[in-house]
Amino acid sequence: MAAQRRNLMQSHQSWTDDLPLCQMCGVGTAPNCVYGPDGKGTQSHTNEDGHLGFRGEDSCFLYGVFNGYDGSRVASFASQCLTAELLLGQLNSSHTDNDIRRILTQAFDVVEKSYFETIDDALAEKATLSNYLLPHNENVSFHHSSQNQKVQERLKELEQEVSGGATAVVALILNNKLYIANVGTNRALLCKSSSDGQNQVLQIGRPHSTDNEDELQRLAALGVDSTRVKQAGQIAGQSSTRRLGDYRVKFNYNEIDLLSAAKTRPIISEPEIHGGQSLDGVTGFLLLMSEGLINALESAHGAEQANQEIVAMVAAELAQQTSLEAAAQSVVERVKRLHHDVYVSGRQRATYCSRHEDMTLLIRTLNYPLADGALTPTQGGRIYPVSVPYSNSQSTSKTSVTLSLVMPSQSTLTNGTNTASTLEEGTPTPGQSPTATLQSTNTQTQSSSSSSGDGSLFRQRGSQAAQPDETGRVPPYVDFSQFYRLWGSDHSDGQSTQGGLGPQ
Repeated sequence: MAAQRRNLMQSHQSWTDDLPLCQMCGVGTAPNCVYGPDGKGTQSHTNEDGHLGFRGEDSCFLYGVFNGYDGSRVASFASQCLTAELLLGQLNSSHTDNDIRRILTQAFDVVEKSYFETIDDALAEKATLSNYLLPHNENVSFHHSSQNQKVQERLKELEQEVSGGATAVVALILNNKLYIANVGTNRALLCKSSSDGQNQVLQIGRPHSTDNEDELQRLAALGVDSTRVKQAGQIAGQSSTRRLGDYRVKFNYNEIDLLSAAKTRPIISEPEIHGGQSLDGVTGFLLLMSEGLINALESAHGAEQANQEIVAMVAAELAQQTSLEAAAQSVVERVKRLHHDVYVSGRQRATYCSRHEDMTLLIRTLNYPLADGALTPTQGGRIYPVSVPYSNSQSTSKTSVTLSLVMPSQSTLTNGTNTASTLEEGTPTPGQSPTATLQSTNTQTQSSSSSSGDGSLFRQRGSQAAQPDETGRVPPYVDFSQFYRLWGSDHSDGQSTQGGLGPQ
């Protein structure tokens, strides 16, 4: 069996070519980037992320985003093997929530074991060759020195072949219920809009990282010094405490200083599973994001309102784009530009934005309409994105500026768990321009933003006003004067001008 899987990996064939792709999702990606002093970026390695989006039998849908590191082998293998373990007859509508959670957990276990079977020969050869290496000695003959060099070169090749791992966030929809299985530091967000115009953003689960107190307690129970782990912030080069693959932390953890006291394997591949959460009557969208996308946005604008910000971007792009693929790609490009612009600005957060990793975003809509290109802004058919001025001024008031975007609302919302934030927004009616308000709130927690409905920020213009001029630019249609007055009154000490707020 191991030989068959190894041959399959080497032939680059897919186990899931015959499965139909899901047409209700779209994926956007961007490669990693390191900025030079001139602001120009270069890619430091090939893209290591992976993703999947398939439709199975019995109204079963499977989606996933995989964040690979030290190569793309594990992410690629996991995306294929996990699909095969879940969509080739294993799931059906008669399964209970407990059945599905058990099947998901077993699938991740099979993926991990199957991957290690594909590299077991290489690991065995690596262990054997390591015993042949002679210690460095000036009296060693030229022949033995040459032999040592060849062994070292082969060991380097083998290390490249077997190293690497991946984190994964997987979404399963079955019986119109949503299940999220998470291993590591990717993120799942569910955005729901209700009939009364309110919108709720739910972050499903927490990342398995060195900041997660539950994970630190789990490691402490195994004998690991969790205080040292938290201070280090990384384990063998990664912040995740759960991973797929990565033989170093699975088989050689006793050789890693932070993990050497562990009684059993401390870095595991067991997923944390949430669900099933009913999607009956839900209007909104599901987002699966790789760690690289999350970190890029949080590096640029801080972590406090990253969830609201990404949801606002998605809502804006869904209101403009006619395909999910285009919407997802546009959001990724916007995050990429935000990250780059903060770096070249030279402001305080620029020090956090010298580079970003591979970025992947998967959008799955839930009874959520895409843009109708035939409608104009005054007909309520589109919502154009609004760029909110960003200031890195360090204010003791912790002022946060939130943009509220109009989103469709159709049905009653049932509150879920793991609420990260709430967005309260109005719904446009035919003939009414989209409206938005910028609310300044003095709070250190994520806050709600609301739509006033008076359209005071939006200048009423005909459809011709939104047409690009000869330079390709659209005339401004948002008046920020009220926003600047609010900001000025909250920052009367003059920090707003020092921080560069306002038109540049």
